[in-house]
Amino acid sequence: MQASTVTAAFLAALVVTTALRAWLALRQMRHVAARRDTVPAEFAAVIAPADHARAADYTVAKARLFLAELAADTGLLLLLTLGGLLQHIDARLVALLDGRGHLHGLALFACFGIAGFLAGLPFSLYRTFVLEARFGFNRTTPALFVSDIVKQALLAVAIGAPVLFVVLWLMDAMGALWWLHVWLFWLGFNLLMLLLYPTVIAPLFNKFAPLEDAAMKTRIEALLARCGFHASGLFVMDGSRRSAHGNAYFTGFGKSRRIVFFDTLLEKLSPPEVEAVLAHELGHFKHRHVWKRIGLLAGASLVLLWLLGLLIHEPAFFQGLGVAEAGTAMALILFSLVLPLFTFPLAPLTSRLSRSHEFEADAYAARHTAANELIGALVKLYRDNAATLTPDPLHSLFHDSHPPAAIRIARLQGR
Repeated sequence: MQASTVTAAFLAALVVTTALRAWLALRQMRHVAARRDTVPAEFAAVIAPADHARAADYTVAKARLFLAELAADTGLLLLLTLGGLLQHIDARLVALLDGRGHLHGLALFACFGIAGFLAGLPFSLYRTFVLEARFGFNRTTPALFVSDIVKQALLAVAIGAPVLFVVLWLMDAMGALWWLHVWLFWLGFNLLMLLLYPTVIAPLFNKFAPLEDAAMKTRIEALLARCGFHASGLFVMDGSRRSAHGNAYFTGFGKSRRIVFFDTLLEKLSPPEVEAVLAHELGHFKHRHVWKRIGLLAGASLVLLWLLGLLIHEPAFFQGLGVAEAGTAMALILFSLVLPLFTFPLAPLTSRLSRSHEFEADAYAARHTAANELIGALVKLYRDNAATLTPDPLHSLFHDSHPPAAIRIARLQGR
């Protein structure tokens, strides 16, 4: 393998993927804007023209911001790699720490994370306090925004640093099969996080109170009994602290499973509609969609770690991406930077799988609740969340994990 070959492949993938993502965003903007003033016939009776226009404007505004972020991310990627920034940081850390030990690896990742955070901060601020506020969604205060950043940083140090240390140690200590040991550790860690997230991590950012509405609780418990689902509790989350968007989900597994409703969702939907939304979420559980996705992620991560196990011994892999000396931490960083360039064209495959899961969950909900209640809930959520009813089909194929509104509702009406 030649360094020039790696550089050429990297630049080719960067140009193709960046151009494809930009083209898809421009298609989305044109497609949605052209249909801004006409509500689709199947929604004309339930979606007001003003709401449809607002959703179109929101979609176009998000696409514009995406294009700006894409340009910034592309520039940062080139600066870190061929621009020599990673090489410069690596050399300074080697001189400061007298070598490339595990402390060097942790420091390199810290610098890499800080660079990414600083590059993304202006866009995060604009998205929260300008774009979301313009369309009436933002409820995050500056103090809460800063608090979230501090908590995320502390979690990165408390959890991320030890995990990264173990990964780097395994890469150095386990010989040629290090990638298999790292995969087993990573898989175990993710399963542990599924267990701990509902009761340990999530409460650091939101308050969870038991559902107190007796009638709603009785309705939901009856649904759970019909579906054979057992949960450790029904909770309401203060999602309104940050956003006006509404949602519901179940999380955890085993005895830690819990059902969570955003308070904004309960404000907007009627009790039968809330029941239908929950039935949809239970459909994901009954069809084992979470475990299927975990299995798919586990298989993909195993293949990718094996591939990294091959590349890590190739000096050309590092030199072709602007780094003079090989290293385990640097290999992980470079691999994480270039991998999305080569995997993005496969996005329609994962989107298709996700959409099939959504259809299955909708069908399950329609069997255990009234389909028209789920339709009513979806229409309200599309309207209140300003989700466009007229996405560009090709953009949707790459980016949308859920089916377009018209297709999804038509299937439910057919039931």
